[in-house]
Amino acid sequence: MTSEQTRWAALPITEWEPTYDTLHMYTQIVGKISLALRPMTNHWWQVALELSARGLRTAAIPHGARTFEMEFDFLDHALHIDAEGGERRTVALGGPVRDFYADTMAALDDLGLHVPIWTVPVEVPDPIPFDQDTVHATYDPAQAERYWHVLSQVEGIFDEFRALFTGKASPVQFYWGSFDLATTRFSGRPTEPPPGADTITRFSYTAEQSSLGFWPGGTWINGMRVEQPVFYSYTYPEPRGVRSQPVSPASASFDSGLGEFVLSYDDVRLSDDPRQAILDFAQSTYEAGARLQHWPREVLEWTPPMPPSYRRAMT
Repeated sequence: MTSEQTRWAALPITEWEPTYDTLHMYTQIVGKISLALRPMTNHWWQVALELSARGLRTAAIPHGARTFEMEFDFLDHALHIDAEGGERRTVALGGPVRDFYADTMAALDDLGLHVPIWTVPVEVPDPIPFDQDTVHATYDPAQAERYWHVLSQVEGIFDEFRALFTGKASPVQFYWGSFDLATTRFSGRPTEPPPGADTITRFSYTAEQSSLGFWPGGTWINGMRVEQPVFYSYTYPEPRGVRSQPVSPASASFDSGLGEFVLSYDDVRLSDDPRQAILDFAQSTYEAGARLQHWPREVLEWTPPMPPSYRRAMT
């Protein structure tokens, strides 16, 4: 294997699903704290987590006259809660969700940052309230750190793709409900959410959009369970004929069950150039939808100049 390939670890869901499920609940607790305090932003952008040099973190969260932030540290395997003024509390990662929830809330209270949240997880089958969940209790530090390293690789490439668009586009964000990393472009035209949409979906699909993301597998999408890590891409509303459009690389395809283009993570990580495979998938699937939906691409796309520091790094 090349040095490029060794940076892309295997992520078989069968090896780390118990840790995945526990970490999913941990992130939902932190995400709901942000949801309770930050002002609503279009498409739920205010609640998503972002990649950091040590893990995943919230944006700054207002609490009255104070501000705090929370970070999952996947090197020290702890949740850090940093309050304005330099105060910090730390909660260890590991053990039942019930205990992590109790310890996190106690740490916030100790900082004078009491935050009531709705304790029922979202976007998962058979949710167990956080304060009752002793089922999800497995946390393997090596597995969590491996996943974060993969997210870090993907995030940089997604950000590179996002930079080619001058219209409205989301940051590259980690959504703790669906447990995916995603970035979304918008045509600038409004549209209607799907009929019968729930609250999450209704506020997510108010505009024409083209979304690119990465799921680690073990996730339910449109009522189907995705067993392997995949990159995905879709246009909403789905344009007539998009399913038969050619896309790249050759191993990418439209999954009619999911209603999205998909590209296997294993096909990417074992390719000669994972970065280029992801960029080709992102660009070709975006073009397939934008072309059929008649996006004003001449005013939405550009080729940004490469800053000298980045140019040196690429040589």
